[in-house]
Amino acid sequence: MKKYQVIISNVATKELRNLPKEIIPVLYHKMLLLSEEPRPAGCKKLVGNKEAIWRIRVGDYRITYSIDDVICIVDIRHVGHRKDIYMK
Repeated sequence: MKKYQVIISNVATKELRNLPKEIIPVLYHKMLLLSEEPRPAGCKKLVGNKEAIWRIRVGDYRITYSIDDVICIVDIRHVGHRKDIYMK
């Protein structure tokens, strides 16, 4: 299986810094696991976007990202609480 490079956008980095300190390592670990399997069990493709955006759940938090299978890149777009993440 190919390994994907995980790129965390500047926006996602800022969002991650503003989250509670105890959830940051858990979310970061989940992001790194996307390099092994960009479409893990439970991931969903979001509807209504011009481009293919995926999301994974981590408790009450969500990570949204895009996948480029040609050049093997996972681009983390947003990280946040489920009540806030879909409004971006």
